[in-house]
Amino acid sequence: MSRRELREHLFKMIYLYAFHPGDESFVQARLYLEHAGDLKDEDGARELTEEEQELLRNRFALVLEKIPEIDALLNEKAKGWTTDRFASCDLAILRLACYELQYDAEIPTGVAINEAVELARRYGGADSSTAFINGILGEIARAQS
Repeated sequence: MSRRELREHLFKMIYLYAFHPGDESFVQARLYLEHAGDLKDEDGARELTEEEQELLRNRFALVLEKIPEIDALLNEKAKGWTTDRFASCDLAILRLACYELQYDAEIPTGVAINEAVELARRYGGADSSTAFINGILGEIARAQS
């Protein structure tokens, strides 16, 4: 499975966190992983291998561990906005991308930002703004330099 596909699954798991915070998020993530192959979309679907599921469980736990820090950073960089006003989809995208920018040295900055924008194009609602996501992530990336 490609990194893009794994990232998309991780985004969906992080999205669930908005509705099932705390320990319940791990139960929901487990259920998601068990049934990910049942989800049909334009790209088709297949069951995740045990290795892929383990990778996603580990990355999910790492992202959730950093959510307080990530949200603080997002609140700082989103001028006039706070995370409690973000659309749940946008927030999940930003949390994942921010994690990749701040804590995953294996993922280049440009890749993290581009993948976040692609997720917003694919999953964001009518009110989702790729420019908004790109702008916040650009601010975070510039602050790292």
